[in-house]
Amino acid sequence: MIKRRLLPSILVLLLAAPAARAQAGLAEALTEAWSRHPAALAAPDRAEAARASAALAGAPTPAPATVALAGLTDAIDRDRGRREWELELAVPLWLPGQRAARAGEAEAIAAEVEASLGLARLELAGTLRAAWWRLAGARAARELASRRLDDARALEADVERRHRAGELARTDANLAAEERLAAETGLIDADAAQADAEQDWRTLVGQPAPVLLAAEPVPGATPDTDHPRLVARAAAARLAHARIRIAAESRRDAPELALRAERERGARDEAYGHAIGLRLALPLRDHTRPRRDQAEARADAATADAELARARLELAGEQTRARRALEVAERGIALTRARLVRLDDNLRLAGKAFALGETDLASLLRSRALAREAEAAGARASIARDAAVSALAQSLGVLP
Repeated sequence: MIKRRLLPSILVLLLAAPAARAQAGLAEALTEAWSRHPAALAAPDRAEAARASAALAGAPTPAPATVALAGLTDAIDRDRGRREWELELAVPLWLPGQRAARAGEAEAIAAEVEASLGLARLELAGTLRAAWWRLAGARAARELASRRLDDARALEADVERRHRAGELARTDANLAAEERLAAETGLIDADAAQADAEQDWRTLVGQPAPVLLAAEPVPGATPDTDHPRLVARAAAARLAHARIRIAAESRRDAPELALRAERERGARDEAYGHAIGLRLALPLRDHTRPRRDQAEARADAATADAELARARLELAGEQTRARRALEVAERGIALTRARLVRLDDNLRLAGKAFALGETDLASLLRSRALAREAEAAGARASIARDAAVSALAQSLGVLP
């Protein structure tokens, strides 16, 4: 008897697809994959670097103080006992406005670190979503291939029995055997594709994929300003503009204030004398280097601003395409449902006609081929709809 188990099961799957929801599968996978992600592993050190930048900006001096010790003697020449010692403590000074500029840069660095981590996590979620639905498609294709082989074996056994009874020609038996061999080849290919998809998932997450690959809920509207990509681009622009201010306030090297203490004598029979003094070093202004630094900072800021504007346009386009893709996928499911019902009925009638000898095997195989194509289209339509939901969530910046 001809088996028709798959068409009804696919039909049920399509009818239930909109109600299927991912519980913790993708969210747990994202947590696990994030723990192995290079950005997550580097996050503590990047955060520490941001805190260090803030500490430097809050320091009383732009750089550490220096201590210098110098000595002078005439022992090599006349050796009359002349001795001179000098101790100097030099402290660099902030230029006007430079300390506030550094503090602004430190805040921008901290915000950029946090925003870049959010973007990296969203990008990882997109990679996981793609792998999730690629694996779902491979599993569905493998299930279809397995059922096709079961049906082909059942058909071959039925045809062979009727051939031995003299009801069917040897060509029909050969045709049924060819159908079974083709089904076996298809199952081998489907097994390989599923194994590749499973391995890709294990590489990303570090563990096997869950048995149930359920759909995500359709996301609601979210403010564009909250999208991790825009947040990251805005943070990068803010940092670039902060560095423009630093370049503007760093028109020369830092001045240096030094406290000097001297102890000296002219000969052995003289007492040591002591002196204390101050030294203020004011570097002369260099017009070339500040102009270069400011030009580079402005160029970086212009690039960051342009990337932010482009990201807004790209996101708007991605969200429009994602919504359109979801609408198309839902319409495709509706059409596939109607087609599945009719092809299921045709296959049932063709099976009865062949069993009664009213039609030949070639006609039955044509009906089966149409049914298999519809089965595959039904599985693809269901997965495409669920993948479109994930793509829409990704374009909106919604994590699993």
